[in-house]
Amino acid sequence: MKAVVQSAYDNTAAERLSPERQLSAEQKDLKDAIKTFCLAHRHDEHAVFLIEGEAGVGKSLVLNSIFNEIQSLSRSSGTAGPFWGTRNYLVVNHPEMMKLYRNISEHYPNLKKKDFERPTTFVNRMRKAGEKADILFVDEGHLLLTRSDKYNRFEQNNHLEELIALARITVLVFDEKQVLKFKSCWSRELLDALVKKFPCQRYTLHKQFRMQAGQDVLDWIEGFCTRKILPMPKKQAFDFRFFEDAQELYEAIQKKNARYGLSRMVATYDYPYRLDGEDHFIHEGRFTLRWDRSRPDEKLPWAERPDTIDEVGSVYTVQGFDLNYVGLILGPSVRYDPVTDGICLETSRYEDGAAFTGRDGLSDPEATKERIMLNAISVLMTRAVRGLFLYASDPALRNRLLRAALAGKCTGFP
Repeated sequence: MKAVVQSAYDNTAAERLSPERQLSAEQKDLKDAIKTFCLAHRHDEHAVFLIEGEAGVGKSLVLNSIFNEIQSLSRSSGTAGPFWGTRNYLVVNHPEMMKLYRNISEHYPNLKKKDFERPTTFVNRMRKAGEKADILFVDEGHLLLTRSDKYNRFEQNNHLEELIALARITVLVFDEKQVLKFKSCWSRELLDALVKKFPCQRYTLHKQFRMQAGQDVLDWIEGFCTRKILPMPKKQAFDFRFFEDAQELYEAIQKKNARYGLSRMVATYDYPYRLDGEDHFIHEGRFTLRWDRSRPDEKLPWAERPDTIDEVGSVYTVQGFDLNYVGLILGPSVRYDPVTDGICLETSRYEDGAAFTGRDGLSDPEATKERIMLNAISVLMTRAVRGLFLYASDPALRNRLLRAALAGKCTGFP
C-alpha cells in the first residue's frame, strides 16, 4: 500500500462516498476507462470491467461516481447519447452498504432506490422477468456467493456467473484480501477462470486515501496480517497505539468520538453472538460492552448511528466504511507465537460459525479458515482515517506489543 497525505474527510459515510466527491488523478483515469469500456462493448453479449485495489484506495467512490454519471445520461431529458434509455443497476451483498447507497440516492435526481439491490434479489427478479441489464455495477464483489445458499434463496452455483449472464456489461469491484466466508470463497484462480470467457479489462487502484498514515503503519498492518510483528512505527499524525487495558482503550475512543465523531469499538469474532434478539457482551477484564445489535430496519448504517459508541462492531458491520478512530480488540483466537516471534491463530476459538459453513469442495479447510481470519483482521485494521488503537486479549501477545512500543520509544502507549 502507498500512503498519501490528504485533508480530513467530511464526517459522514454518505459524504465520503458521494458521487460529487473530488477524485484523484488516478481515480479520474479509472472513471474515464470504465466509461470508454462501456461505450466500446455496449453491443456485446457480455463484457467485464474489473476494479481491483486494497482497502482505502477509493474503489466504491469511483463506482458510485460513474454509476451516477451514467444514470444521469440514461435519464436526463433531451439526451440522445449512447447511454440514453439504458437500464443500469448497482448491486452489493452487504446490508450496511446497501443502506448507505440508498441513503445517498435520495439526494441525486437521477438515482432511485430501486437502482440498488442485493445480488440474490436482482438475480431472482431478472430471471423471473426474463430481462437483462445494460450495465451492472457490482460493489464488494468478494462478498458474492461461490455456492448455492438456500437460506438466502440463492439456488444457483455462483453469484457472479449469474450476474454476468444477466447484463451486457458488468463492472466489478474485487479485493481477494476481503474474503470472509466459505460460501464466498473467492480466489484469484476462480475469478480468472470465470471472467476469461468474456472481453475483460482490469484496472488496479494503488494510492491509499482512507488511512492518513505513513508507509510504516501500513507496512506494520500488512505484516501483522501475514503473522509478523514489525518494529513500532515512528511517531506521526496518525495515532497508532497499543493498550494494556481494554477499558482504557474504550475511554480513549469515547473521547475521540466526542471530539471528532465516527470513532467506534470493533473486535475480532471471538466472542459469542447469536441472532436471537438478546444482547451479547464482550468481556475483557474490567471492560464490558455489548456486540452490535442487528437492526435491519434502521435507516442509518451502524457506523453513523450515534448510539453505536456503546456497542462493539464486527467485521460485517464496518466492512466498506471509514471511521475516524478505531479501537480494535484482538480476541482470544489471535495469539503470540514465541517460536516465530509472530502471531498464530486458534481457529477453534473463532465464534463466527457462519463463516465456516459449507466446506464442500475446499481442498484445505483449515488453511482457508486461517485465511478468512487474517482477512477479517486486515479489514478491521484498515477502517481508520486518523488513528488505530489495539488491545490483545492474549496476555503474551499484549506484552509483546507493549514491548515493541517501549522499544520504539514513541507514543505506542496511551
